[in-house]
Amino acid sequence: MIDMHSHILYDVDDGCKSIQDSITIIREMKKIGFDKIVLTPHYIKGSNYVCDNDTKKQRLNLINQLLKENEIDVELILGNEVYINDEIDDLIMSKQIFTINKTRYILIELPLYNKINNVEDIIYELKLKGYLPIIAHPERYLYLQQNKQELKKIYESGVYFQCNYGSVIGQYGKDAMNLVTYLLENNMVSFMGTDIHKPDSNVLSNFDQIKKKIIEYVGEDGFKRITCDNIIDVISDKDVEKFNVIRRKKGFFANFFK
Repeated sequence: MIDMHSHILYDVDDGCKSIQDSITIIREMKKIGFDKIVLTPHYIKGSNYVCDNDTKKQRLNLINQLLKENEIDVELILGNEVYINDEIDDLIMSKQIFTINKTRYILIELPLYNKINNVEDIIYELKLKGYLPIIAHPERYLYLQQNKQELKKIYESGVYFQCNYGSVIGQYGKDAMNLVTYLLENNMVSFMGTDIHKPDSNVLSNFDQIKKKIIEYVGEDGFKRITCDNIIDVISDKDVEKFNVIRRKKGFFANFFK
């Protein structure tokens, strides 16, 4: 498996504070089946979470040294979780933020509670410039939980959805769990991620249960697709297939999107 979303890179955001925490998490993730991890530290313009690319690469090199010394065979890939703003292209060009593995794909976080007015405009401009936006954990956004038309509009704008493993077992509340279930059952999820911040994450201790639930929703082939195959395509800068779920399950979504 490949993790699409993590905060393991230490001392850059609200994730791991020490390199020891980073190694502990990576060791545990290896035990449950992850052999590649995309590191996606927060980049929030105007906050303390604005680590530049050179610092990220320095931290990565130190982690890789320790992984080698401890014989932990996990590949780490740099990216960012970028809080949406209208200067994303400039930040990429000035080497402040990473796309995922320097590809066209970029992980974008939206506000948790209130939609900003120009979301669609920013997505449109990014796509015009050749980027492929991935929306981090859409199931967690309150206004998408409450407004299914807005969910449909964002999905159909050409973005991909990355959902969190923890949402499947209610880590972020019942509404997020219900929405991730709908998204999984109707092929709207392209990637899964741990969004892990700390070594004591309940995603690690409950992963067998989480995996079983996801397979119930999408099947074994679907699980492999959203936890491995699609992410390999991202890392390789290949096109990832999106399902037209509205057409495939018209009757269901006619009710879901009321």
